[in-house]
Amino acid sequence: MYTREDVIISIMQKNHFLGKLSSLLIFSAVLVLLGTLLGSTGASWNFIGSDQALVFDIRLPRSLGAYLAGALLGLAGGIAQSLFRNPLADPYLLGSASGALLGVGSILCFGYLGNTWIELIGLNGSAFLGALIGVLASLILAGGYRSSLRLLLSGVVISVILGAANSLFTFIRPDLFQSIQSFMLGNTTLLNWSGVEMMAIALALCLLVTLIISPVLDALSLGENTARTLGLPLDQLRLVLIGILALATGCAVAQTGLVAFVGLAAPHLVRKLAGGRQRVQLLFSCLGGGILLLSSDLVARTLFAPIEIPVGVVTAVLGGLYLLALLRRTSLEAHT
Repeated sequence: MYTREDVIISIMQKNHFLGKLSSLLIFSAVLVLLGTLLGSTGASWNFIGSDQALVFDIRLPRSLGAYLAGALLGLAGGIAQSLFRNPLADPYLLGSASGALLGVGSILCFGYLGNTWIELIGLNGSAFLGALIGVLASLILAGGYRSSLRLLLSGVVISVILGAANSLFTFIRPDLFQSIQSFMLGNTTLLNWSGVEMMAIALALCLLVTLIISPVLDALSLGENTARTLGLPLDQLRLVLIGILALATGCAVAQTGLVAFVGLAAPHLVRKLAGGRQRVQLLFSCLGGGILLLSSDLVARTLFAPIEIPVGVVTAVLGGLYLLALLRRTSLEAHT
Protein backbone atom coordinates (compact mmCIF):
# COMPACT_ATOMS: atom_id res chain seq x y z
CA MET A 1 0.00 0.00 0.00
CA TYR A 2 1.23 3.47 -0.86
CA THR A 3 1.03 6.03 1.91
CA ARG A 4 0.16 9.67 1.43
CA GLU A 5 3.83 10.60 1.85
CA ASP A 6 4.82 8.16 -0.92
CA VAL A 7 2.31 9.73 -3.31
CA ILE A 8 3.53 13.24 -2.49
CA ILE A 9 7.17 12.24 -3.04
CA SER A 10 6.27 10.57 -6.34
CA ILE A 11 4.46 13.70 -7.56
CA MET A 12 7.39 15.91 -6.52
CA GLN A 13 9.88 13.67 -8.33
CA LYS A 14 7.71 13.69 -11.46
CA ASN A 15 7.40 17.47 -11.40
CA HIS A 16 11.15 17.78 -10.83
CA PHE A 17 11.83 15.55 -13.83
CA LEU A 18 9.38 17.44 -16.05
CA GLY A 19 10.99 20.72 -15.04
CA LYS A 20 14.46 19.53 -16.04
CA LEU A 21 13.17 18.00 -19.27
CA SER A 22 11.35 21.21 -20.20
CA SER A 23 14.47 23.25 -19.54
CA LEU A 24 16.56 21.04 -21.83
CA LEU A 25 13.92 21.13 -24.56
CA ILE A 26 13.56 24.91 -24.40
CA PHE A 27 17.33 25.36 -24.50
CA SER A 28 17.46 23.01 -27.50
CA ALA A 29 14.79 25.03 -29.32
CA VAL A 30 16.65 28.28 -28.64
CA LEU A 31 19.86 26.79 -30.03
CA VAL A 32 18.10 25.60 -33.20
CA LEU A 33 16.68 29.10 -33.65
CA LEU A 34 20.13 30.64 -33.18
CA GLY A 35 21.58 28.14 -35.63
CA THR A 36 18.97 29.17 -38.15
CA LEU A 37 19.74 32.88 -37.72
CA LEU A 38 23.53 32.84 -37.36
CA GLY A 39 26.19 31.71 -39.80
CA SER A 40 29.66 32.50 -41.06
CA THR A 41 28.18 35.26 -43.25
CA GLY A 42 26.41 36.96 -40.34
CA ALA A 43 22.83 37.04 -39.05
CA SER A 44 19.78 36.57 -41.28
CA TRP A 45 16.43 38.12 -40.36
CA ASN A 46 14.61 38.30 -43.69
CA PHE A 47 12.86 34.90 -43.81
CA ILE A 48 10.63 35.91 -46.72
CA GLY A 49 13.02 37.80 -48.97
CA SER A 50 16.59 37.25 -50.05
CA ASP A 51 17.58 35.17 -46.99
CA GLN A 52 14.82 32.59 -47.38
CA ALA A 53 16.89 30.02 -49.29
CA LEU A 54 19.87 30.53 -46.99
CA VAL A 55 17.75 30.02 -43.87
CA PHE A 56 15.45 27.18 -44.88
CA ASP A 57 17.65 25.27 -47.32
CA ILE A 58 21.05 25.58 -45.64
CA ARG A 59 21.06 26.78 -42.03
CA LEU A 60 17.89 25.11 -40.75
CA PRO A 61 18.74 21.58 -42.00
CA ARG A 62 22.30 22.07 -40.82
CA SER A 63 21.19 23.11 -37.33
CA LEU A 64 18.60 20.35 -37.03
CA GLY A 65 21.04 17.82 -38.47
CA ALA A 66 23.80 18.83 -36.05
CA TYR A 67 21.38 18.52 -33.13
CA LEU A 68 20.12 15.11 -34.26
CA ALA A 69 23.65 13.80 -34.86
CA GLY A 70 24.67 14.98 -31.39
CA ALA A 71 21.56 13.38 -29.90
CA LEU A 72 22.41 10.05 -31.57
CA LEU A 73 26.00 10.22 -30.29
CA GLY A 74 24.83 11.22 -26.81
CA LEU A 75 22.40 8.31 -26.68
CA ALA A 76 25.05 5.90 -27.98
CA GLY A 77 27.53 7.21 -25.41
CA GLY A 78 25.06 6.75 -22.58
CA ILE A 79 24.39 3.17 -23.71
CA ALA A 80 28.11 2.41 -24.01
CA GLN A 81 28.93 3.75 -20.54
CA SER A 82 26.03 1.88 -18.94
CA LEU A 83 26.57 -1.33 -20.91
CA PHE A 84 30.29 -1.57 -20.19
CA ARG A 85 29.95 0.03 -16.73
CA ASN A 86 32.80 2.36 -17.67
CA PRO A 87 32.44 6.17 -17.45
CA LEU A 88 35.12 6.61 -20.12
CA ALA A 89 33.38 4.47 -22.75
CA ASP A 90 32.25 6.22 -25.92
CA PRO A 91 30.28 5.22 -29.06
CA TYR A 92 33.47 4.61 -31.08
CA LEU A 93 34.84 1.84 -28.86
CA LEU A 94 33.50 -1.08 -30.89
CA GLY A 95 35.27 -0.17 -34.12
CA SER A 96 32.45 1.91 -35.60
CA ALA A 97 34.61 5.01 -36.10
CA SER A 98 37.47 3.25 -37.86
CA GLY A 99 34.95 1.18 -39.83
CA ALA A 100 33.13 4.31 -41.03
CA LEU A 101 36.44 5.89 -41.99
CA LEU A 102 37.38 2.72 -43.88
CA GLY A 103 34.09 2.90 -45.79
CA VAL A 104 34.72 6.49 -46.78
CA GLY A 105 38.32 5.77 -47.71
CA SER A 106 37.27 2.79 -49.81
CA ILE A 107 34.73 4.71 -51.84
CA LEU A 108 37.09 7.66 -52.33
CA CYS A 109 39.92 5.36 -53.34
CA PHE A 110 37.99 3.07 -55.68
CA GLY A 111 35.05 5.25 -56.69
CA TYR A 112 36.87 6.35 -59.82
CA LEU A 113 36.31 2.86 -61.24
CA GLY A 114 32.77 3.95 -62.08
CA ASN A 115 30.98 0.94 -60.59
CA THR A 116 27.24 1.47 -60.40
CA TRP A 117 26.90 0.03 -56.89
CA ILE A 118 29.64 2.33 -55.61
CA GLU A 119 27.85 5.38 -57.01
CA LEU A 120 24.56 4.14 -55.54
CA ILE A 121 25.94 3.71 -52.02
CA GLY A 122 27.63 7.11 -51.86
CA LEU A 123 29.82 8.50 -49.07
CA ASN A 124 27.09 8.48 -46.41
CA GLY A 125 26.05 4.93 -47.19
CA SER A 126 29.63 3.69 -47.22
CA ALA A 127 30.33 5.32 -43.85
CA PHE A 128 27.21 3.73 -42.34
CA LEU A 129 28.04 0.28 -43.74
CA GLY A 130 31.64 0.62 -42.59
CA ALA A 131 30.52 1.45 -39.04
CA LEU A 132 28.27 -1.62 -38.92
CA ILE A 133 31.06 -3.81 -40.33
CA GLY A 134 33.42 -2.57 -37.62
CA VAL A 135 30.94 -3.50 -34.86
CA LEU A 136 30.22 -6.90 -36.43
CA ALA A 137 33.95 -7.60 -36.67
CA SER A 138 34.31 -6.78 -32.97
CA LEU A 139 31.46 -9.16 -32.13
CA ILE A 140 33.00 -11.95 -34.19
CA LEU A 141 36.45 -11.44 -32.66
CA ALA A 142 34.98 -11.43 -29.15
CA GLY A 143 33.15 -14.67 -29.85
CA GLY A 144 29.78 -13.10 -29.10
CA TYR A 145 28.40 -10.46 -26.80
CA ARG A 146 28.27 -12.17 -23.43
CA SER A 147 31.59 -10.84 -22.13
CA SER A 148 31.66 -7.05 -22.00
CA LEU A 149 35.40 -6.95 -21.29
CA ARG A 150 36.26 -9.22 -24.22
CA LEU A 151 34.00 -7.21 -26.50
CA LEU A 152 35.63 -3.98 -25.37
CA LEU A 153 39.13 -5.33 -26.05
CA SER A 154 38.03 -6.69 -29.41
CA GLY A 155 36.76 -3.25 -30.36
CA VAL A 156 40.17 -1.77 -29.61
CA VAL A 157 41.92 -4.42 -31.74
CA ILE A 158 39.52 -3.95 -34.67
CA SER A 159 39.98 -0.17 -34.46
CA VAL A 160 43.75 -0.57 -34.74
CA ILE A 161 43.49 -2.97 -37.68
CA LEU A 162 40.99 -0.83 -39.60
CA GLY A 163 43.02 2.27 -38.77
CA ALA A 164 46.04 0.66 -40.43
CA ALA A 165 43.93 -0.03 -43.52
CA ASN A 166 42.87 3.62 -43.58
CA SER A 167 46.51 4.68 -43.45
CA LEU A 168 47.17 2.42 -46.42
CA PHE A 169 44.52 4.26 -48.45
CA THR A 170 46.21 7.61 -47.88
CA PHE A 171 49.54 6.00 -48.82
CA ILE A 172 48.11 4.66 -52.08
CA ARG A 173 46.20 7.84 -52.90
CA PRO A 174 47.93 10.85 -51.23
CA ASP A 175 45.47 13.15 -52.99
CA LEU A 176 42.69 11.77 -50.77
CA PHE A 177 44.34 12.89 -47.54
CA GLN A 178 42.47 16.20 -47.31
CA SER A 179 39.06 14.59 -47.91
CA ILE A 180 39.68 11.86 -45.35
CA GLN A 181 41.06 14.39 -42.89
CA SER A 182 37.89 16.47 -43.25
CA PHE A 183 35.80 13.40 -42.41
CA MET A 184 38.00 12.62 -39.39
CA LEU A 185 37.62 16.15 -37.99
CA GLY A 186 33.84 16.22 -38.33
CA ASN A 187 31.86 18.33 -40.75
CA THR A 188 28.31 19.71 -40.59
CA THR A 189 28.41 21.89 -43.71
CA LEU A 190 26.99 19.19 -45.99
CA LEU A 191 23.93 18.35 -43.89
CA ASN A 192 20.67 18.47 -45.86
CA TRP A 193 17.00 17.59 -45.40
CA SER A 194 17.45 13.97 -46.49
CA GLY A 195 20.10 13.49 -43.81
CA VAL A 196 17.84 15.15 -41.24
CA GLU A 197 14.99 12.78 -42.11
CA MET A 198 17.22 9.71 -41.86
CA MET A 199 18.66 10.72 -38.49
CA ALA A 200 15.23 11.69 -37.12
CA ILE A 201 13.83 8.26 -37.96
CA ALA A 202 16.89 6.50 -36.54
CA LEU A 203 16.79 8.57 -33.34
CA ALA A 204 13.08 7.95 -32.78
CA LEU A 205 13.55 4.20 -33.25
CA CYS A 206 16.71 3.93 -31.13
CA LEU A 207 15.36 6.09 -28.31
CA LEU A 208 12.03 4.27 -28.15
CA VAL A 209 13.60 0.81 -27.97
CA THR A 210 16.25 1.97 -25.50
CA LEU A 211 13.73 3.48 -23.09
CA ILE A 212 11.64 0.31 -23.22
CA ILE A 213 14.53 -2.00 -22.34
CA SER A 214 16.39 0.42 -20.07
CA PRO A 215 15.61 -1.69 -16.95
CA VAL A 216 18.30 -4.12 -18.08
CA LEU A 217 20.86 -1.34 -17.67
CA ASP A 218 19.56 -0.64 -14.16
CA ALA A 219 20.00 -4.33 -13.43
CA LEU A 220 23.51 -4.43 -14.91
CA SER A 221 24.52 -1.48 -12.73
CA LEU A 222 24.03 -3.81 -9.76
CA GLY A 223 26.44 -6.38 -11.22
CA GLU A 224 26.21 -9.26 -13.69
CA ASN A 225 25.30 -11.93 -11.15
CA THR A 226 22.70 -9.79 -9.42
CA ALA A 227 21.14 -8.88 -12.76
CA ARG A 228 20.75 -12.54 -13.73
CA THR A 229 18.90 -13.33 -10.49
CA LEU A 230 16.20 -10.84 -11.55
CA GLY A 231 15.17 -13.14 -14.41
CA LEU A 232 15.94 -10.70 -17.23
CA PRO A 233 17.12 -12.11 -20.61
CA LEU A 234 20.43 -10.29 -20.31
CA ASP A 235 22.17 -11.83 -23.33
CA GLN A 236 19.38 -11.01 -25.76
CA LEU A 237 18.86 -7.50 -24.39
CA ARG A 238 22.60 -6.82 -24.43
CA LEU A 239 22.67 -7.73 -28.13
CA VAL A 240 19.77 -5.36 -28.80
CA LEU A 241 21.61 -2.55 -27.00
CA ILE A 242 24.75 -3.21 -29.04
CA GLY A 243 22.64 -3.06 -32.19
CA ILE A 244 21.16 0.29 -31.11
CA LEU A 245 24.66 1.54 -30.29
CA ALA A 246 25.89 0.58 -33.77
CA LEU A 247 22.84 2.02 -35.56
CA ALA A 248 22.92 5.35 -33.71
CA THR A 249 26.67 5.77 -34.16
CA GLY A 250 26.61 4.72 -37.80
CA CYS A 251 23.82 7.16 -38.70
CA ALA A 252 25.53 10.08 -36.96
CA VAL A 253 28.99 9.33 -38.35
CA ALA A 254 27.63 8.88 -41.87
CA GLN A 255 26.28 12.45 -41.82
CA THR A 256 28.84 14.42 -39.80
CA GLY A 257 32.05 12.38 -39.76
CA LEU A 258 34.00 11.53 -36.63
CA VAL A 259 32.93 14.20 -34.16
CA ALA A 260 35.05 13.77 -31.06
CA PHE A 261 34.02 13.74 -27.39
CA VAL A 262 30.25 14.29 -27.82
CA GLY A 263 29.32 10.70 -26.98
CA LEU A 264 31.80 10.67 -24.11
CA ALA A 265 31.06 14.06 -22.55
CA ALA A 266 27.27 14.30 -22.96
CA PRO A 267 26.38 11.55 -20.41
CA HIS A 268 28.73 13.19 -17.88
CA LEU A 269 27.17 16.62 -18.38
CA VAL A 270 23.66 15.39 -17.51
CA ARG A 271 24.47 12.70 -14.94
CA LYS A 272 23.61 14.85 -11.93
CA LEU A 273 20.35 15.94 -13.56
CA ALA A 274 19.30 12.31 -14.11
CA GLY A 275 19.74 11.26 -10.51
CA GLY A 276 21.02 7.75 -11.25
CA ARG A 277 17.98 6.42 -13.13
CA GLN A 278 19.06 4.83 -16.41
CA ARG A 279 15.94 5.72 -18.36
CA VAL A 280 16.25 9.39 -17.42
CA GLN A 281 20.03 9.28 -17.89
CA LEU A 282 19.72 8.01 -21.45
CA LEU A 283 17.01 10.52 -22.36
CA PHE A 284 19.02 13.41 -20.93
CA SER A 285 22.21 12.11 -22.59
CA CYS A 286 20.37 12.26 -25.89
CA LEU A 287 19.30 15.87 -25.33
CA GLY A 288 22.70 16.82 -23.92
CA GLY A 289 24.49 15.42 -26.96
CA GLY A 290 22.31 17.46 -29.28
CA ILE A 291 22.91 20.63 -27.27
CA LEU A 292 26.67 20.02 -27.14
CA LEU A 293 27.12 19.40 -30.86
CA LEU A 294 24.85 22.23 -32.01
CA SER A 295 26.55 24.65 -29.59
CA SER A 296 29.92 23.57 -30.95
CA ASP A 297 28.66 24.01 -34.51
CA LEU A 298 27.60 27.58 -33.72
CA VAL A 299 31.06 28.29 -32.34
CA ALA A 300 32.69 26.66 -35.36
CA ARG A 301 30.81 28.80 -37.88
CA THR A 302 30.98 32.14 -36.04
CA LEU A 303 34.25 32.21 -34.05
CA PHE A 304 36.49 33.08 -37.01
CA ALA A 305 33.76 34.12 -39.47
CA PRO A 306 33.72 34.11 -42.45
CA ILE A 307 36.14 31.18 -42.04
CA GLU A 308 34.58 28.02 -40.57
CA ILE A 309 36.62 25.59 -38.52
CA PRO A 310 35.81 21.85 -38.31
CA VAL A 311 33.20 21.21 -35.63
CA GLY A 312 35.19 18.21 -34.36
CA VAL A 313 38.00 20.56 -33.35
CA VAL A 314 35.59 22.57 -31.20
CA THR A 315 34.04 19.49 -29.56
CA ALA A 316 37.51 18.06 -28.89
CA VAL A 317 38.63 21.27 -27.15
CA LEU A 318 35.41 21.69 -25.15
CA GLY A 319 35.18 17.99 -24.28
CA GLY A 320 38.86 17.78 -23.39
CA LEU A 321 38.67 20.81 -21.11
CA TYR A 322 35.57 19.44 -19.42
CA LEU A 323 37.15 16.03 -18.81
CA LEU A 324 40.31 17.65 -17.46
CA ALA A 325 38.18 19.66 -15.04
CA LEU A 326 36.27 16.51 -14.11
CA LEU A 327 39.47 14.56 -13.46
CA ARG A 328 40.87 17.41 -11.39
CA ARG A 329 37.70 17.60 -9.30
CA THR A 330 37.68 13.83 -8.83
CA SER A 331 41.32 13.91 -7.77
CA LEU A 332 40.68 16.70 -5.26
CA GLU A 333 37.68 14.84 -3.81
CA ALA A 334 39.80 11.68 -3.43
CA HIS A 335 42.40 13.58 -1.38
CA THR A 336 39.89 15.26 0.94
